[in-house]
Amino acid sequence: MSNAFSKEERVAFEDLLEGFNDALILSRNVSVYNTDSAMMERARDTIWRPMPYIAQSINATAGSSIAGSYQDMTQLSVPATLGYSKAVPWTMTTLELRDALQEGRLGTAARQKLASDINQAVLDVAANQGTLVVTTTTPAGSYDDVALCDTIMNEQGVPDFDRFLALSSRDYNGLAGNLAAVTRSFGNAKSDSAYERSQVGMVAGFDTYKLDTAKRITAQGATPTIDTTSAANVEYVPQATSTAVGGEINVDNRYQQVTVSSTAGLAAGDAFEIAGVEAVHHITKQSTGQLKTFRVLSVDSGTTMTISPAIISGGGGTDAELQYKNVELASTSGTAAINFLNTTAANVNCFWQRDALELLPGRFAVPSDAGTAVMRATTDQGVELVMQKFYDIDSMTIKYRLDTLFGVVCKQPEMAGILLFDQ
Repeated sequence: MSNAFSKEERVAFEDLLEGFNDALILSRNVSVYNTDSAMMERARDTIWRPMPYIAQSINATAGSSIAGSYQDMTQLSVPATLGYSKAVPWTMTTLELRDALQEGRLGTAARQKLASDINQAVLDVAANQGTLVVTTTTPAGSYDDVALCDTIMNEQGVPDFDRFLALSSRDYNGLAGNLAAVTRSFGNAKSDSAYERSQVGMVAGFDTYKLDTAKRITAQGATPTIDTTSAANVEYVPQATSTAVGGEINVDNRYQQVTVSSTAGLAAGDAFEIAGVEAVHHITKQSTGQLKTFRVLSVDSGTTMTISPAIISGGGGTDAELQYKNVELASTSGTAAINFLNTTAANVNCFWQRDALELLPGRFAVPSDAGTAVMRATTDQGVELVMQKFYDIDSMTIKYRLDTLFGVVCKQPEMAGILLFDQ
């Protein structure tokens, strides 16, 4: 075929793939679900992924009947979409092709950008949808800062393995500076690595990573209120499916629309607590004594906004409410204050448990017999890269493009969160 790849180009593509695989730092630390291409096309590139079951136990002794104690198990799920289709196209003339080094640099740049796109997508989802919020009044600088993330996860029953923390460069180096302080002894790997490479490593159960880019959160000084009485219907009842629109459809239970006194000045991403609404351990359902943290997903009107997670107190007594209860309403006397946690503009540092985030690799059905040369390869995580080449005889120009298709979903926002310094 006239547009077939040369041996040199195939070797270059293999080198490019190896570098691409190495660059997938953040996405390597989330779970992966490989989709079926035909099924995804028929489902408009959306598949519903299950959230973890949470069960309730009862007292049962030998010889006693448990008739009437059987529960309906509610399996909640969330929609996951192949929503990212990224491409890096470029052209080279027959004169430029004489410089093989230039061709290699262009391929490296394309690989770096696509790997960055995937890592950035993971970071964006974690930063925008993680609902565990930890703040400090000081800059990053000690073990205690990260230990707060460990504490909030432990208190709410998040699994204590496969935990990750991605920090902005300034905040990461602040922690490294604590390890490398002159008051600490040298001659041990931890302090030496911090001093020589600004490397933190594992801290308080988290594998830490340094980001060369970080999302920012703006300051919020609004003071709205919310009605937490039973009459206000602020308590959410989870359900697997709904027939409200005529047919049975799945329900996304991660979000809830609530009514507040005013949404003036509020923005997506804001983090807040509600007075009297305490977090509970997801398994034991015991109150932690700490206020539950929430995020604003969207501002819908002058008095309504969509928040995450939903407020599930179990007040209705249904099986689904008791199984997925996540708050204790310590006070339901009426109007409760909403206290925002992002009081100062800051970098958003993300932490999560592996199962909270999921990467969905996709696949393009690019024809290989349509006059365009095609090469494809798959990374260890299942992410596919497709490289295509087409020669235009009129301009003596070769067109290249490197493509990838993927999705990222936060299956459980209460197993991911953000760490904000200087608040």
